[in-house]
Amino acid sequence: MKLLTKYAIAALTVTSTVLGGFAQDDASSSSTIVRRRGADDRRGNAAAQQAPGVTDRMQEFYKSNQTSDADKMWMRVIYRDLELDNPKNASLYYPEEVVDGQENLFRIIMRLLADNQIPAYEYLDGKEIFTDQYRIKVRDMLDRFHVLYADAKGSTEKNPKFTIEESDVPANEVLSYYILEKWEFDSRTNKTKRAVEALCPVLHRSDDFGGEAVRYPMFWIKLQDIRPYLAQQYIFIDDDNNLPKYTYDDFFTLTMYDGDIYKTRNLTNKSMMQMFPDPDDRKRAQDSIQNRLDTFDKNIWVPSREEVIAAREAREAAEAEAEAKAAEAEGIAARDGASDQAEEKVTRTTRGSRGKATTKKKEAKPKKARASKPKAIKSNSNNAVRSVRRRK
Repeated sequence: MKLLTKYAIAALTVTSTVLGGFAQDDASSSSTIVRRRGADDRRGNAAAQQAPGVTDRMQEFYKSNQTSDADKMWMRVIYRDLELDNPKNASLYYPEEVVDGQENLFRIIMRLLADNQIPAYEYLDGKEIFTDQYRIKVRDMLDRFHVLYADAKGSTEKNPKFTIEESDVPANEVLSYYILEKWEFDSRTNKTKRAVEALCPVLHRSDDFGGEAVRYPMFWIKLQDIRPYLAQQYIFIDDDNNLPKYTYDDFFTLTMYDGDIYKTRNLTNKSMMQMFPDPDDRKRAQDSIQNRLDTFDKNIWVPSREEVIAAREAREAAEAEAEAKAAEAEGIAARDGASDQAEEKVTRTTRGSRGKATTKKKEAKPKKARASKPKAIKSNSNNAVRSVRRRK
């Protein structure tokens, strides 16, 4: 009995120890799960405060997908004017109203600004500084451009939010955009990359007298701040395909837009209009800048022997073709000249033969017989006198 009692006590002790260990493991695991759930809840709350479908991971992806300054060997800053009446830029304007969840670019920007989800910066005319010092206050911007609004529910001084009715958004007056474009040469890939850094909606408003519309640049928006939201809005690119296959992010990333260069970053901070007042000179300068940008990759490399030979052969072939065309043109001109001379000779011969025939005909005409007049008999008065005298 004593042995049985000892064995029973030992068994109870081991069981309690094992159960205690399991309880501690369960407690630790349960506490870990609680902590993870708490972290997940916090992440969920943070994501819930943002727009649907936009997470911190998406924002970090667009921010981290940039070239480091150490890898940049050359850069050129270009300002372009995107007119929305251009068919290539019409996707930024239409639809004017919200249709089946489709919004144009300006409505998306205004909705995000009203919800305080993206920052906007002052338009400084060529001296854009994207820092907190130049970040605009949305309330002041709305008052400046006379956009009606109301304070949204839950709005605070540190986190202001506004409610803007769809009919009060001046989407029909934003008829152009300014974009800040960077051309960079990446030493890792040895290629020139073209990217849009920021965009600025431009308001076109006429005065009360119905004069010419005045342009009012509103603010700058960094593209990397708005890219996660633009990647969710699909748009129509042209009328040939009625399915929206591209997003606003694709529109700017793939450079589907078309715009004239109205300024380049320079020391004097002058626009193209100030530097080239004549429209023809300004157009030639714009084309020259665009050509240098497009051919920058080709001009920085020394061509190889094979490329030099191929270029020489192509040049010689082009010259031979030009000479052949010139010789052919000269031959055609010579044949035309010979035919003209032959025609002129035939014409002269025909004219000569006609003249001779006319002469012969004139000679062959019979002469008209003239009526013979009787000769008058001359009286010889001397003989008559003489004869009388002789008679006497």
